[in-house]
Amino acid sequence: MMNKNELKYIQSFAHKKHWAQESVFIIEGPKMLEEAIKANCRIEKIYATKNWQGKLGSSGGDIEEVDDIMLSRLSHLQTPNQVVALVQKNMPISISDYSKKLTLVLDGIQDPGNLGTIIRTADWFGINHILVTEDTASVYNPKVIQSTMGSCFRVQVQIDNLNEVIASQKLPVIGTLLSGASIYASKMPNAGFLVIGNESKGIREPLKSLITHPVSIPKFGGAESLNAAVATGIVLSHWKMQ
Repeated sequence: MMNKNELKYIQSFAHKKHWAQESVFIIEGPKMLEEAIKANCRIEKIYATKNWQGKLGSSGGDIEEVDDIMLSRLSHLQTPNQVVALVQKNMPISISDYSKKLTLVLDGIQDPGNLGTIIRTADWFGINHILVTEDTASVYNPKVIQSTMGSCFRVQVQIDNLNEVIASQKLPVIGTLLSGASIYASKMPNAGFLVIGNESKGIREPLKSLITHPVSIPKFGGAESLNAAVATGIVLSHWKMQ
């Protein structure tokens, strides 16, 4: 039987101060748990309804049965989904050679839904490493984790000094700028960096000055702006096509 302290601990993951400091993060739903197990993540604790426990298989985690009422108290979702689990955070693997792949760079993406969708999109196109600024939303924000739909277990997100990293590599840098050449008429490099800017401010100086391949996505309708995650998908699709 779950005690009050344990319940309070799970509920505290709704607050940034808690999920930012803990060595574990929270995931919800069968799909997310299956992806975590597939990625060989260390599962610390699983809370699952009786009807779904038989489908867990070998997770390696401590499993506690909960009823639907308790699951709703544990869950951070509007509609609880059978299972909540605590997963051990992985230490980021430092990379020194960026010359053989395209690395995604996020400059101040602050909306958790945008970040989660960008991670999922990167995974779709085979991008496995993302560099972010400190003011980018945290990958361990429960909203980010859930919106990745499991891609967070395959794509490494690392906070770094973007200016220093990019300047040290001497590689092509693609950047989405309003003044850039049309993405449909641009020749994209095979390797290097792709920089996506903040939802409202775009790419900030001095990072903007490091861009070697400024590109833009032409507008054909009346929309004022394009969502950062959508823009990422369009650019990656064009890059992959080439």
